[in-house]
Amino acid sequence: MNRPLPSAPDVHVLVVGDVMLDRYLYGRTERVSEEAPVPIVQVDGSEDRLGGAANVALNVVSLGAGCTLVGAVGDDRGGSVVAELLDAANVDADLVVVDGWRTTLKERVVSMRKQIARMDFEAPLAESVAIEVAKRVARHAGGKDAIVVEDYDKGAIDRPQRILAAAQGITTVVDPKFKPFTEYRGAALLKPNRRELRQALGRWPDDGELAELGPALARASGIDAIALTRGGDGLTLFESSGPVVHVPALGIDVYDSTGAGDTVAAAFGVCAARGWTWSDSARLANVAGALVCAKAGTAAVSLAELNAALRDNVSTARAASNRRQLAEAVARARRQGARIVFTNGCFDILHAGHVGYLDEARQLGDRLIVAINDDDSVRRLKGEGRPVNKLRERMRVLEGLAAVDWVVPFSEDTPEALLEEIRPDVLVKGGDYAAHEVVGGEFVRRYGGDVRVLSEVGEYSTTKLVEFIGFPERPADA
Repeated sequence: MNRPLPSAPDVHVLVVGDVMLDRYLYGRTERVSEEAPVPIVQVDGSEDRLGGAANVALNVVSLGAGCTLVGAVGDDRGGSVVAELLDAANVDADLVVVDGWRTTLKERVVSMRKQIARMDFEAPLAESVAIEVAKRVARHAGGKDAIVVEDYDKGAIDRPQRILAAAQGITTVVDPKFKPFTEYRGAALLKPNRRELRQALGRWPDDGELAELGPALARASGIDAIALTRGGDGLTLFESSGPVVHVPALGIDVYDSTGAGDTVAAAFGVCAARGWTWSDSARLANVAGALVCAKAGTAAVSLAELNAALRDNVSTARAASNRRQLAEAVARARRQGARIVFTNGCFDILHAGHVGYLDEARQLGDRLIVAINDDDSVRRLKGEGRPVNKLRERMRVLEGLAAVDWVVPFSEDTPEALLEEIRPDVLVKGGDYAAHEVVGGEFVRRYGGDVRVLSEVGEYSTTKLVEFIGFPERPADA
């Protein structure tokens, strides 16, 4: 389930890191130079945009939260432009202005809507500047709801522990570069990309091994969670003491991935400031990162366009009130590479056992379908007096669970016909079943699907709840 992100004027995120200026030169390319085999670009115009930690700050504000930025710029025109752009974006900036140092500049040449060259102008920062940055973080950290550390290895974050010590007690999201992950010990969440995680592990494992190595790496590094951005393969969340959650990429035409990591880091920071779980934050950040990839150059995602995309995605996922709609939604998800998990039951009175079971089922794939018996079939299975809650009420409760993507009713006594139409990748039932007892299991195995029987989650029973409430005892719920 994708939660919308409400406007958060009362939430304030502190961003610290390497500040950059991104400059775009736009022009026409009509011939090749006689001096060398390179295109000649007739420059028609230019545009300056915020980059690095400044782009993270821009995205935080664009997502409806307040933001303070701490970093360093040179005592030059580039530093002045960064300050002007931050002021125009309503970012409260406390920038160390460094005499004799040039503001980091990335200059890109764009022709025919394509980037054909990039020139980087940068120099290392003195350690004294990094120490001053850490002091200013300590000055601003009090009262902030979350901190985002944007480390591009340009020198502002030369020793991450200085920043993390200043941020102690505040949820901290780190976008790392190529430092050992242990240098970020104490951070709540680390957001590496493929290259950064490969360097941390020393190699790139297959997905099965990665599911074990990711949480282990988080534990060894002293970090609560790692959110791995995987480009067209989506985002994978490894919690040190929890399940692995994979969020498939949004089906969107990628125009330019520049700055997408900044947007994802900002989204995690805003969600952390609001106290969201990492799994809910990962789903929202994944959508935000995809949206910015549809834009040209370094850019920000607005709260309005993010929530519009979330609503579209939610309506696609929830528009499963009949089998045709479910089949269409599943087909769209499969085109994005999603692994489909299916389970079914009456779910008459939803209890903690059901919630734990559905959470466990969701971890087996990317999307979870819950097929729910309609009222007549529940009555045939459970007897008169059941269901206690009508179909619409039972569906509404299931739709509110973060683990559930689609809820669909069926009128037959078993879901076998629905299984034949959907052909899920994984069929799941609770631990009170044996593997050979799972209805539809033989059919799913024949086409290569997986059938799982999950562990029982605590001593919970709908029958006991019904008896406690005062109804006659009924057979146990599925």
